[in-house]
Formats: sequence, structure tokens, C-alpha cells
Amino acid sequence: MSQTAEQVPTYGGWRRSRGLGLFGLGSAQTFVVLIALTALIISASLGMRALVIVAVPAMLLIAGTVVRWDGVPLLRGVLQRGRWGWGSARGYTSYRSGMTAAHAQAWQLPGLLAPTVLLAVEDPAGDYGLVWHQRVGTMTATLRTAAASTWLVDRQQASAWVANWGGWLASLGYLPTLRWITVTVDTAPASGTRLTDYIANRLVPNAPSSAQRVLHQLVAVAPAAAAEVETRVSITFDPAASPARPRGLEASIAEITRTLPGLQDALGSCGLTVLGRITAPQLVAAVRTAFDPDARDDVTRLLGGDVPAGLDGLLDWGTAGPVAAEEHYDRYVHDAAVSVSWAWHEAPRAQVHADVLARLLAPGQYPRRVSLIYRPFSAGAAARIVESEVNAAVFRGVLRTAQKRDESARDRADREQALRAAQEEAAGAGVGLMSLFVTVTVTDPAELGRAVADVESRAEVAKIRLRRLWAGQAAGFATTLPCGICPSQLSVQWPR
Repeated sequence: MSQTAEQVPTYGGWRRSRGLGLFGLGSAQTFVVLIALTALIISASLGMRALVIVAVPAMLLIAGTVVRWDGVPLLRGVLQRGRWGWGSARGYTSYRSGMTAAHAQAWQLPGLLAPTVLLAVEDPAGDYGLVWHQRVGTMTATLRTAAASTWLVDRQQASAWVANWGGWLASLGYLPTLRWITVTVDTAPASGTRLTDYIANRLVPNAPSSAQRVLHQLVAVAPAAAAEVETRVSITFDPAASPARPRGLEASIAEITRTLPGLQDALGSCGLTVLGRITAPQLVAAVRTAFDPDARDDVTRLLGGDVPAGLDGLLDWGTAGPVAAEEHYDRYVHDAAVSVSWAWHEAPRAQVHADVLARLLAPGQYPRRVSLIYRPFSAGAAARIVESEVNAAVFRGVLRTAQKRDESARDRADREQALRAAQEEAAGAGVGLMSLFVTVTVTDPAELGRAVADVESRAEVAKIRLRRLWAGQAAGFATTLPCGICPSQLSVQWPR
């Protein structure tokens, strides 16, 4: 009598959005190429002299749009390098604060965090902190959670958690005020502050010397064998998109407060235990320790209530940022630490298991934050988007047939994924945009190379491709903080 092996569920189907572009280009890139070709045709009809004048810039524009370097158009890389040089020459990549200042913007956070304001919200279900981005009007609340390990349960339970997580993401498309969510796993070597303080407060002077020696050895050895892991779910809202059209700051906060409990309770079926909403001091502590890892011990004591007289106001938004910060082309220097950030360049092509990111999220020798951003489409827009993707795939197939070219394996796989996405959306699945950011921090610049190699090796095990954020290190660093920063959204949204 034979037994059938239990089939392990796999997941996949991620794909880049592709429009009705020619030769694998996007819609905007195809438009640029057509304009350049039209300019060449018009100049040729005017005469040879006009053609010579227009030909060189037009061909450079076409080449910069079509030619790619590591999947990025060459023209985009040149423009990015030019903007970086222009900004760094004018000091836009440097930040300096001081002990005293006389103007209202003296204590702003650097870079993308400058327009943010921290609000402390009182609620019977639990007080929490709200990060208000004054430039675009979004507000971000963060939940502190504890994730259950899939290695400690059977596969049916793990599959149920994944299915419920997919259902939770799909339900976000029915909330008009919700813009995106950010799931961040923050890991760092344990400092041992809590254990040290706990034992020091309970160790009596007349205790046996052997007992004291054992406890002191425990305090010395425990931090090297432990790690601090914190899982945060940041939910970013746009109150202006609410059908109720709240007027004023208090009405917007009330709208968010009414929406949070339903989202918070639904996470319980996804393998997450919601420990509570993160308060304003806890948000300050998370930002402060990210900029200055050496301050983790002091910040932990402040959060624990061990605050000397007169110092109870240290954990505020004005003191959460660094004293000095300098953004380089390949790294971000802040206070006494150096950070490097990456972005998700390519999703796994093959089907993967539920624990594919376990190696990337596991604690290591260096503080590391991994943030997964999910931007849901509304339920009405999701159907239109998947249908447009299918139509684009069909158009590319017709064009390929007219050009008498064979269908490549990647084109076939992309077409099948577009059809599968349309079928799943018709069955009730949600549609959204996903991105992933990783930041690693070291306090010794000599360890930076080893930390970079550690992250990139972990990403290879997770079957994803990370791309270093050249000329965008400060933005990547801010994205992994619980402040509701989404670079791709901020770059296209008009300020209010």
C-alpha cells in the first residue's frame, strides 16, 4: 500500500506592468521614440541641412530610451546622475542641525521626512501615534505585531494563514481612504539593556557570591546569543479620498480611528498577533535608533520609564532625527552610523514556498530593516487594469506575428501570467503594486562591505534581485521607517 506525498503549496505570478509599447518599451518610452522618429521624418522633408541638425539629438534620444543597463533605460540613468550632481553641488545632500536654533524649521527631520509631523491620538481602544505628511496629506498609523513561525505548525495551518493574508490584502481595495500598507521586519543584535536593568534591580548585596557570578555571566553572554525582532504593519490613509469628505484635522483623525479596529482584528487570522498600536514615543524611538544605533540602550530605558527628573520630554519628533547626515551616491552617513539601501528589482520568476523570505528576514550581525509595500488598486480599477494588461499582451502577439517573429519563452510566460491574473481577479482576488526595500546599518565603516555582502547573499537565497539605490540612499532609508514614505507615490503626487 503506497502513500501519496503531501503536496507543498507554491506561490508566484508576480509580473511587471507592461503597456501597449513597441519593442518591449513602455507606453511613455514608445511615445518618446515616435516623437523622435517623427522629428526625423519632418526634418528630412525640409532638407538635408535640417536633417543633419535634428539627426544627432534624435538618435541620442532614441538610443537612450531603447538601450538598457541592468533593466534601466540609459537615458534615465544619465538624468539621475545629472540631478544627483546638480543637487550635491548645491548642498542638498547634506543635513546639519545644532544645539540651538531660532527658526521654526530648526528641528525638522532630513530629506523626505521633513514635511512629517507626529500626532498623539487618544482612543479608548488604545492611544497611538499618527505620522502626518503635510506635503501630500497622508496619515500613517502603525501596528506592533508578533508573527507566528510557519515552521512550528503543519502545512495546512500555514497555507490557511497565507490564504487569509491574501484575503486581507484583497479587502484593502474596498477602503477608499487606504493608500498603501508597509510591513517592516526590524532586526538588530540584542543590546542586553533590559536584562541588565532587570537583574540589577533585583540583585541584593548580600546574595551568595556564586549566584552573583552566574547572573553577571548571564548578563555578559546573553546579548551575543539573542536578537531583537520587531514586526510592524504601517497603514497609510488619505482622508481626502473618503466619501465623507472630512474637514479639518480632527475629523480626519476620527475617520482613521473608525477604520483601524476592523483592519487590526482581521490580522489575527493571518498568523499575526497584534500587540497593540504603536504610540508616539515608540515611533520616536524607532526613528531615533535607526539614525543612531548606539542610542538603543538609552532609548530603551526611556521607553521603560527609567527617566531622570526633567528628561521626560526627550522622546519627541524634533529630537528623533540625526545631528548630521550626508547622502553619498552609494551610501547614507548619519550620526555615527552608515547605511546602505536596496530596492526590489525583480521578483522570483519561479514558484516559491511561503517561507521564501525567511533567510532575508532572519536576524544577523548587523541591524537590518526589510519593508514590503503593497499599494492596492480599488475594486473598480482592478478589473480595468488586468483587462488592459491582457489587451497589451494580445497586441504584442499580433505585432510579433505581423513582423514574422517567433514568441519567446519570456513573452509566453508573461502572456500566461496576465491571463491568470485576470482570471484570479474575476474570482475575487485583489490587484496591487508591490515593492520591497532593504536597509542595513553599521556603526563601523570598515564593516560596511561585509554587511552589504551579507544582505545580497540573503537576497539570492530568497530568489529575488535587489538593486542598490544609487543616488537614492536617503529615500530608501526613510522608506523602511514607520513614517508612511512611498518614493514612487511621492514622485508623482502633486503637493497639497
